[in-house]
Amino acid sequence: MKFAFIDTEKAHMSLSRLCAFAGVSISGYYAWKHRLPSRRQLDDMIILAHIRNQFALSRETYGSPRMHVELNEEGIRAGRHRTARLMRENGLKARQKTRFKRTTDSNHGEPVAPNLLDQDFTCDGPDQKWGVDISYIWTAEGWLYLAIVVDLYSRRIIGWEARDRMKKDLAICALKKAIAIRYPKPGLIQHSDRGSQYASYEYRKILKSHSMLPSMSGKGNCYDNAMVETVFKTIKSELIWRAAFQTRNDAIKAIG
Repeated sequence: MKFAFIDTEKAHMSLSRLCAFAGVSISGYYAWKHRLPSRRQLDDMIILAHIRNQFALSRETYGSPRMHVELNEEGIRAGRHRTARLMRENGLKARQKTRFKRTTDSNHGEPVAPNLLDQDFTCDGPDQKWGVDISYIWTAEGWLYLAIVVDLYSRRIIGWEARDRMKKDLAICALKKAIAIRYPKPGLIQHSDRGSQYASYEYRKILKSHSMLPSMSGKGNCYDNAMVETVFKTIKSELIWRAAFQTRNDAIKAIG
């Protein structure tokens, strides 16, 4: 407990003073700092990664009782008290009126394309309709943002990019990768939400240069892009929920 206290407070006070106050040596602190984590600590890290993702997906509304239920439904073994402790220690307190981590910023002055897709996800062949979106993955370094392009015919990811910032270049890079692989014919419908990344001039310019038709969801209607949401859910259930990533690069390697 003493070493944990020192580790928490060393940003506000010199290490030597903290060690003297706690009655421990500096070498003892460093030995504690570099020790190998126990099995329980490793399990805590994995469970916490699941908790952080579920907490964000719930718009920061899940308290520990509901979180405990969600973890069990995902096959994650964590007791009520352990779930509550991890949420408490990491400041994950349910809030009803506070914004969660959003990936869609529709408050911008860029033009919004009509909803050409209109929830019709059927296709006769590949590269007729693409769906795009951005989601996020928690790592010990912070959030990693993942942009994907999905062919609605095969329901497979045909282009993706992951970065530490959710800028328009993230979406543009994922789109360029998909175009380079598939060489779509003119008239392909590319559907997205109303996010500023997809409404940006640079993004629209790429669509136009390849004779692709932009389509955007209705405001606040998540069902308009349900196919891509399903792909993200699969990614998280098969990959994200099963690991605790220490770095963004670890998460990128797991995705790729």
